Amino acid sequence: MKKIVLYFILILSTITYAQQTTPKKAWLEKWENSKNYLVGIAEAMPEDYFDFKPTERQMTFKEQLIHIKGNMDWLSNTYFTEVAYKRGETEIPSSKAETIALLSEAFDNALKIIEKAPEASLANTVNFFAGQKSKLQILTLLQDHVTHHRGQLIVYLNLKNVEPPKYSGW
Repeated sequence: MKKIVLYFILILSTITYAQQTTPKKAWLEKWENSKNYLVGIAEAMPEDYFDFKPTERQMTFKEQLIHIKGNMDWLSNTYFTEVAYKRGETEIPSSKAETIALLSEAFDNALKIIEKAPEASLANTVNFFAGQKSKLQILTLLQDHVTHHRGQLIVYLNLKNVEPPKYSGW
């Protein structure tokens, strides 16, 4: 009986492990943590500093967040849905709360879209301005873009002596 229980546990843990280590499952987990971390960064910055930018040529803190949102909307809709995405000028929200709400909504929408994408479709290639890319590469780009701008936002916090939230990698 003990062997049967151990065998069952082994089979169950193997199935669970396999489900958690697919590229899509790994991305979905990382995406949720990325959202929480970026929202934490946005919440840490006092509203009075949402229009702060370190130099004239850089975006403000708020513009960075809206830029991240726009990229999420564009990549997730264009490459993972059949709906034609129309990129337009995004209106900059007037408040910190509105900005964070828009950012959170973009994360949630991207997550819902990717959840619906079949795992096998990640191997499909798409036309991208930088050439043919797999959908898996587009997923990587979605996360990489967030990470790139999030790093900049941490610098903004540090320049204003605001302690960033504790890093959450996974």
